[in-house]
Amino acid sequence: MTQPVHFRNAVDSDYENICNLVTTERELYLIYPRGTFPLTVEQVAHLASVRKELTVATTGTAIVGFANLYDFDGSEKAFIGNVVVSQLYRGNGLGSQLVEYMLRMAFSKYKLSEVHISVFSDNVPALLLYSKLGFCPYSIEERRNYEAKRVALIHLKLSKQKL
Repeated sequence: MTQPVHFRNAVDSDYENICNLVTTERELYLIYPRGTFPLTVEQVAHLASVRKELTVATTGTAIVGFANLYDFDGSEKAFIGNVVVSQLYRGNGLGSQLVEYMLRMAFSKYKLSEVHISVFSDNVPALLLYSKLGFCPYSIEERRNYEAKRVALIHLKLSKQKL
């Protein structure tokens, strides 16, 4: 990454660029299993109506990452969801920066005591990233992927006191 990365709230005019971050059916399944490929502006608008803190990572004017918070349980917990990084920026630490930003938002702004994240068993880069950030697994759920194959959805959590 040559330019610095900035994080800001997503706005309606960002939705098309957010859609462009997801280039395959597999990617969409990994970040938004209920989504329909290709990701559309309407689907992102729906996320905006049911989730909080839709956040984009930018370099210059380019949107290079996206994530949000959902399923709040009072001031106890919430999930980080829809984490995606542009293919050009993967493997350079942007995913860590984006998830760490979302954690700061969850713990500081919302005063949550823990944050959860879910990841499919075949998404090894995400599993390794979340483990490196301190998330620990607590539950595994059987799912069917976009090809109707059995996969495991691993639920992980990170307590504020672990930071």
